[in-house]
Amino acid sequence: MKNFDYYLSLTSEIGFVEQINNTIVYADGLPKIKPEEIVLFETGEFGMALALTPESVEILVFSKKFIRTGTKVVRTNEFIKVPVGQRLLGNIIGPMGNPITPMKPSKTPFEYRLINNPATGILSRITIHRQLETGVPAVDLVMPLGFGQKELVIGDRKTGKTNFLMQAILSQAKQNNICIYAAIGKKILDIKEAEEFFRKNDIMDRVIIVASRFQDPIGITYLVPYSAMTIAEYFRDEGSDVLLVLDDLVTHAKFYREISLLGKRFPGRNSYPGDIFYIHAKLLERAGNFITNKGEKSITCLPVAESTQGDLSGYIQTNIVSMTEGHLYFDAELF
Repeated sequence: MKNFDYYLSLTSEIGFVEQINNTIVYADGLPKIKPEEIVLFETGEFGMALALTPESVEILVFSKKFIRTGTKVVRTNEFIKVPVGQRLLGNIIGPMGNPITPMKPSKTPFEYRLINNPATGILSRITIHRQLETGVPAVDLVMPLGFGQKELVIGDRKTGKTNFLMQAILSQAKQNNICIYAAIGKKILDIKEAEEFFRKNDIMDRVIIVASRFQDPIGITYLVPYSAMTIAEYFRDEGSDVLLVLDDLVTHAKFYREISLLGKRFPGRNSYPGDIFYIHAKLLERAGNFITNKGEKSITCLPVAESTQGDLSGYIQTNIVSMTEGHLYFDAELF
């Protein structure tokens, strides 16, 4: 991004921070700002317009640094994009493309795509008919998955969900398909363990890890699954079948609930906001089996939902069950 003065001369609009509520700030001014537009503070921090009222703009800040009242803010006329390209393979990146581990230098430029693309229309989709092998016989023989399917992986903590997902990624990477692992609000140790598994099995060159750590700002964690889906769409358009693992959407919902409660949204069931179904539905609808310029290509999505004591009737769990085309339940007693 360019500097504050550049955007000020470009848009000729300036605002001032009036109120601060943790990771959300309220600013006046900026009369032509649009929802989800990026804003830049004079201190160099940036954020995204979450909501607009006649009096102020509600901004989600992508930083843990404290922003003072009276700080100048400018709109940029830009929206959040993620860099996409073959260079991402074998790397761990944040949701905005920033490398978490050092990235090899390359002269190949990145392409940039908006992370909130609408789902592809029905005319470009095709019936799912190719079987996707996970490498786990119990699944492949009894409940086979198809390329382009959305299959929920649900179960309590420590019931083997991650082992299954790693095996599925290993199987697909060995078949030369692209695998994207979205680690949402994970411990650094968990991300490191996933990376070590991929490196040990010599498949890291077919895998991208899009991660946010538990200590990252809430807004960064919120963006992870959308960013991972955008990268998956790029590789689909380039002619690859893609396996996308979203680990996990219950954590994602908790972070979004925190954003909503800080923004004083009206809380619904379990204090979740009313649009919690929408934010996951618009994400998962982007997966599927498609007719592309490179032939029939797919994004197979495996969202993960953690349950508590085998209870599948939780709000977020039942939401995701209704969005997916099948469910793999990991039972604690059977495990």
